[in-house]
Amino acid sequence: MTEGGKDVRSIEMARRVLRIEAGAVAALADQLDGGFARAVELILTSHGRVIVSGIGKSGHVARKIAATMASTGTPAYFVHAAEAIHGDLGKITRDDVLIAISNSGENDELLTVVPLVKRQGARLIAITGNAGSPLAREADVHLDASVKEEACPLNLAPTASTTAALALGDALAVALLDARGFGAEDFARSHPGGALGRKLLTHVRDVMRAEDLPMVTEDTAVVDALLAVSRGGMGMAAVCAAAGELVGIFTDGDLRRAMEKHGDLRGLAVGAVATRGPRTISPGRLAVEAVEMMDRLRINQLLVVDDDGKLVGALNMHDLFRAKVV
Repeated sequence: MTEGGKDVRSIEMARRVLRIEAGAVAALADQLDGGFARAVELILTSHGRVIVSGIGKSGHVARKIAATMASTGTPAYFVHAAEAIHGDLGKITRDDVLIAISNSGENDELLTVVPLVKRQGARLIAITGNAGSPLAREADVHLDASVKEEACPLNLAPTASTTAALALGDALAVALLDARGFGAEDFARSHPGGALGRKLLTHVRDVMRAEDLPMVTEDTAVVDALLAVSRGGMGMAAVCAAAGELVGIFTDGDLRRAMEKHGDLRGLAVGAVATRGPRTISPGRLAVEAVEMMDRLRINQLLVVDDDGKLVGALNMHDLFRAKVV
């Protein structure tokens, strides 16, 4: 077979796998019944945590489901079925819900764990591909993750079945998220190190410059205001009244407009050429709101004022880039 022929065969095999696995996941929608709603209710009304367990490929799926639940508002963790019968069973309490995953529903380690878990009062949700299996029969709720065939051409390696179990676990996690009213800010609190966490947890006060602000009074000469702009390194200077209230902003654009209008700026006070009533933001607003405002207004600087209208800080787009909010 030519090199090109090998490429064609590989691509066709990949397409076959994707079609089989996509079909397996799509079929789950028709397989869902009242048991899914009971599983959601069982977890919502429990006073403990969700323990997800499996072995082999199902163990990898179980670990991912536990991680997804934990990050979306349902306290959960993974326990390896083999480790459970060698001591980790002590992690499971009567208030917990155990989700046991096994395609065959006949895994020896899980079947050893199940009666011990149920004896102490914990509830059991089984995700299997065999509704008549011992694990399915022992469960308080059984979720059907059966598939017509594996994507493996030998119909042996767990492929479509693990994808189906994983998708069913994701569906359960998302249904729980929705039932709990878990929102974007809750998600950010679970992911403070991620991009979403930075966007939803970073406030203006966290990124604004609060010291050595480029600030002048209304009667400051324009030439002196230019020095303040240069020293501040923000392309602007805040213009404040004698009592400290913000009244305007002096930017490079104001300078250009003043030169066009007046020519000679000597003798002019900055209050005569500054932009009055500049756009401002409060320190308690989210940094992403500052980004949105600056984008919408096509400005590069934003002044930060308190509830009394007094200047407390300033920021520009570079500050937001450094904070990785943009």
